[in-house]
Amino acid sequence: MTRASWRTRIGFILAAVGSAVGIGNVWRFPWLTAENGGAAFLLLYLLFVLLVGVPGLLGEFVIGRRGDSDPVGAFAKLGGRNWRPMGGIALLASVVVLSFYSVVGGWILRYLLGSATGAYFDAPQAFFAAIDYGLGAVAFHVIFLLLTAAVVYAGVDRGIELATTVMVPGIVVLLVGLAAWASTLPDVAGGYEFYLSLDWGYLQANFVDVAAAAAGQALFTLSVGAGVMLTYASYLGEDRSLAADGTIIAVLNTIVGLLAGLVIFPVLFSLGVPPGQGGPGALFVSLAGAFGDLPYSRVIGVTFFGVVALAALSSAISLFEVPVAYLVDEREFSRPQATAGVGVLFLATGSAAAMSPDLFTLLADDVANVALTTGLLGFLLFAGWVLGKNALEEYGSGAGRAARALGRPWLYAIAVVLPVFLTFTLLSSLSSIVGVAVPGTWLLVAAVGFVVGAIAVLRRPTSAF
Repeated sequence: MTRASWRTRIGFILAAVGSAVGIGNVWRFPWLTAENGGAAFLLLYLLFVLLVGVPGLLGEFVIGRRGDSDPVGAFAKLGGRNWRPMGGIALLASVVVLSFYSVVGGWILRYLLGSATGAYFDAPQAFFAAIDYGLGAVAFHVIFLLLTAAVVYAGVDRGIELATTVMVPGIVVLLVGLAAWASTLPDVAGGYEFYLSLDWGYLQANFVDVAAAAAGQALFTLSVGAGVMLTYASYLGEDRSLAADGTIIAVLNTIVGLLAGLVIFPVLFSLGVPPGQGGPGALFVSLAGAFGDLPYSRVIGVTFFGVVALAALSSAISLFEVPVAYLVDEREFSRPQATAGVGVLFLATGSAAAMSPDLFTLLADDVANVALTTGLLGFLLFAGWVLGKNALEEYGSGAGRAARALGRPWLYAIAVVLPVFLTFTLLSSLSSIVGVAVPGTWLLVAAVGFVVGAIAVLRRPTSAF
């Protein structure tokens, strides 16, 4: 069976940007920024996108294009059957993320309708409390899931590529317009200061917590660690420069995240609404409540939540595609059969998250960060020490002179430096989850020890891997 592929380079780039430019930029990014010191979080987030996200993205691209298959098939093809569980971790991560993501997608659809009618303007807290969980949340999660499945059902080129080619430019144009409008509101200086003026004292006092949140967001927003970019790269030809495409994707994604902050924080501060209230519901309570006090509130609300809906759908499509690709490549399902089967899975997992606030919060915060970090850690160790020179060869295929010159530093980074960093981040997250305070020095020593041990195992000729 002939495998699907992208029709054009811009189609692939916009599809990958669509995966990255999701509600992670417009929902999760402002929420975490507000909870972690504003500009302090922004600074570390930008550094992690550049130093961790982009090299990690290229690591997934290399495995995906060279493996020419879904995550499970790619690892089995390139590393042997003992590496299939690594691909399974990617599948699990995509299931974890979309299980809560589709619930948020349902909230967005509800707010899109509520913006048109003004339903939430008078009592935003009560409106969100009435729709966030329960049977109503399940119903709108199902609608969002059906929209996602319809695009994936249509295929890689006629569905995903076509849809994201329209949606991503629309997201950027609308956000630019909203950011320009927000700058005209009164008393917005506090919002810009909170978002763009760095408080070094806060960063020093809370560095570990802010770093863990920023690293998790960088991985979440670039869709690395869940096999999404690996799967998308498996539909690529050898004439594409992975380094160039990966950089463009990261830059466009970061621009959208920054634009979202330039909309949200000026609006909140203009109306005297404290940022950071409400955790995962902050966007739907604080910001939505602010819309009700603005002129042309319904138009503004529809435009904003229209942007968020497009962003959510573009990311959900990519997460849905990962298990679909597995069923098509490994189990020889037809695309309609695979789409239906995966749809039933997410119908069950998403409905469970929509009924339980505790389960939703667990998936959206702790489990997602751990799953994505673990996935990317495994990807990079595999690319650096199992593929090794083959990874460098794949990186260089289609690349220009400047990109090839960075090949060896990139390989060193993904083989040694980034695994240590990701292990440190993972241990920090796990210690925070279990409520145990561990000194940063101990975590660093443990991270170095783990990576050294992993490299020793992977380099052994008699290793099971």
